[in-house]
Amino acid sequence: PMDWRDHITSSPDVLAGKPAVRGTRLGVEFLLGLLAAGWTPEQILASYPGLTAEGLRAVFAFAAEVLQDEAVFALRPGAA
Repeated sequence: PMDWRDHITSSPDVLAGKPAVRGTRLGVEFLLGLLAAGWTPEQILASYPGLTAEGLRAVFAFAAEVLQDEAVFALRPGAA
């Protein structure tokens, strides 16, 4: 299994400390937003050559672990 810690970092000097892919200024939130907007992983990797496929997979692993550690989110009916 992938350890996202090898690829995701947080530094006060980069994106005000938000989690980003190591060696880039691409934030986890930004990349997830592209995917949510309909971008494919292939489109993202082609548009951001500094990003590797492994780095992009780490974004998913990071998000999955963060959500797993959080309390259950109550969604309003019809919000999902």
